[in-house]
Amino acid sequence: MHNRFAFIAGEIGSWNVVGIAAVRGDGVQSAQRIAVLPAGEAAASMPAVWRLDGVISNVRYATGGELSNLRSVQAPLGRTQADCAALIPIRKTPAWWQLAQDERRALFEEASHHTAIGLDYLPAIARQLYHARDLGEPFDFLTWFEYAAEHADAFEALVARLRATPEWTFVEREVDIRLARV
Repeated sequence: MHNRFAFIAGEIGSWNVVGIAAVRGDGVQSAQRIAVLPAGEAAASMPAVWRLDGVISNVRYATGGELSNLRSVQAPLGRTQADCAALIPIRKTPAWWQLAQDERRALFEEASHHTAIGLDYLPAIARQLYHARDLGEPFDFLTWFEYAAEHADAFEALVARLRATPEWTFVEREVDIRLARV
């Protein structure tokens, strides 16, 4: 199983770019499509306007009970009815990374209720977090969501709720890239 993936923006890919918005900080260059591929030779040789790599890693801030709840209702990525997606790269502030792990956990869950908010939208909205900070990428996290067009309003509500939390005050750069399946 691959755990490192490349998000390649250019003229080739299974996702049409519907819109790109800089939510906080600098945006990214516009592109026609995005391909999501296991990082490797094929991904490395694809022409790209830009490319972001991320790794599926262990979940950092969830307890065993929270993980169990998430896994029991999480829908898989790649469902045929999920014809919409969002790639939201995020970089946190240096102040976030200077916090101890338990302090980040407290902001993430106890103050912001990040996991609980996400659970309210499962299984309609599938999600995967890719870690990019330790890869030297310009973002710390690449958040990927897939959902059916009929759940677009629910997705808007999800991101609005997350952006209103104390955790989001530590976001230094965020880009919202909306996609539709080709």
